[in-house]
Amino acid sequence: MDLYSNLLLGFNTAVTPMNLLYCFGGVLIGTLIGVLPGIGPVQTLAILLPTTYSLSPISALIMLAGIYYGAQYGGSTTSILMNLPGEASSVVTCLDGHQMARQGRAGAALTVAALGSFFAGCVATLMIAVLSIPLADISLKFGPAEYFSVIVFGLIGSIVLASGSIIKAIGMIVVGLLLGMVGTDVTSGAQRFCFGVSELADGIGFVALAMGLFGISDIISSLEKGEKRDILKGKLTGFMLSKKEFLTCIPATLRGTLSGCLLGILPGGGAVLASFSAYMLEKKISKDPESFGKGNIKGVAAPESANNAAAQTSFIPLLTLGIPSNVVLAIMAGAMMIHGIQPGPRVITSNPELFWGVIASMWIGNLMLIILNLPLIGIWVRLLSVPYRVLYPAILVFCCIGLYSVNNNTFDIGLTALLGLLGYIFIKLDCEPAPLILGFVLGPMMEENFRRCMLLSHGDPSVFFTRPLSLSFLLLSLIMVVAAGLPALKKKREVAFQGDDL
Repeated sequence: MDLYSNLLLGFNTAVTPMNLLYCFGGVLIGTLIGVLPGIGPVQTLAILLPTTYSLSPISALIMLAGIYYGAQYGGSTTSILMNLPGEASSVVTCLDGHQMARQGRAGAALTVAALGSFFAGCVATLMIAVLSIPLADISLKFGPAEYFSVIVFGLIGSIVLASGSIIKAIGMIVVGLLLGMVGTDVTSGAQRFCFGVSELADGIGFVALAMGLFGISDIISSLEKGEKRDILKGKLTGFMLSKKEFLTCIPATLRGTLSGCLLGILPGGGAVLASFSAYMLEKKISKDPESFGKGNIKGVAAPESANNAAAQTSFIPLLTLGIPSNVVLAIMAGAMMIHGIQPGPRVITSNPELFWGVIASMWIGNLMLIILNLPLIGIWVRLLSVPYRVLYPAILVFCCIGLYSVNNNTFDIGLTALLGLLGYIFIKLDCEPAPLILGFVLGPMMEENFRRCMLLSHGDPSVFFTRPLSLSFLLLSLIMVVAAGLPALKKKREVAFQGDDL
């Protein structure tokens, strides 16, 4: 089938009433949690995972994907109006977006953010459609050695490109790999690290782990922070851009879209790295760099385009290789496994309706978002006045109900509470839990392919270096480790880490 036929199949799947409903629900929830500071897509996806059990795999993935890229849209609203990023990827938008708002140009800033996000999202979705089949064809030629090496590359990439301490990121990866080993060994049938607890024989539940590390721990952490909201007063006007502003934004949007598309594919890249990189690029090539941070409209167009493009192209490694490039995609990989679907290249051939339906839904979702965002600005502003002390008890109740509904036992609730406390300790130690989730998801796949490779090679480890593709990924991993020690990259990591704390 050619690209046209595949996309036609995708749109036929995506435009069914039920899938349209879940696409709309996903982007609406995504925008909402993007607007509300402190509640991100990771926490929301973790909380909503149990609700996907009753849905078809296509509807579930369409909704979860809509939440992810919808949150990128919503995060710009609080950045511009409150100088408080609803999303980590919207930190850079605060610099010029809020200054534009203070100068009476909030409407223009919001319009630029919405239009740039829409354009970037559409281009990124097209890139997914064009690149997925060639990459999937290549990945079908992978053997156990290649899969092991590409997983190593993905884990190292998530360490090098993520913000914060490399040592702590490595530690979190190792903890994730160890937690992934809990349960019954598929090969020998022996129980590992269960300590006599029968409920752990099937391993630690992905829903419990994700909800504990990101949902419960985030609630505890947020409640100890004081609420400081400087909501912009007055009626929002001036949503129409002048001709000069429109022409000024076009090159910045194009550059942001390109950088976002490329950085989104990298393991550990994603929206945060893309938005920072796009902003720094615009400032570096500008004839008037001093204007950035003082209300330069390019400082809104570039990062907003970049973070939305990156959010969508990050699906490419998951759909073609089965390797999630960030924690949100790791949760989506978990959702696919819950429905009995193994992420990877065979999804395209074994379940084309799901693959192309999700891609087509991204175009539909982006159109829904551009229609939703600007008319509902007034409602989003009112929601910002809802205090955290009202939001979080309700979230906690939904977490417990969802957890209990998975296996109908209270053990998962207790385990999640314990993991939530562990996640809170990680927050206090400035340890990002995202690498842990990636290690937990990819660990069993990495172990399985390593053991299979050792069996096929009769215990000869040189097989990883004699196969060209495997060697290439291992060399790329080594290059990334060496590059991580460069002073320039260290400085960028520190800047990004400080930005996440804003």
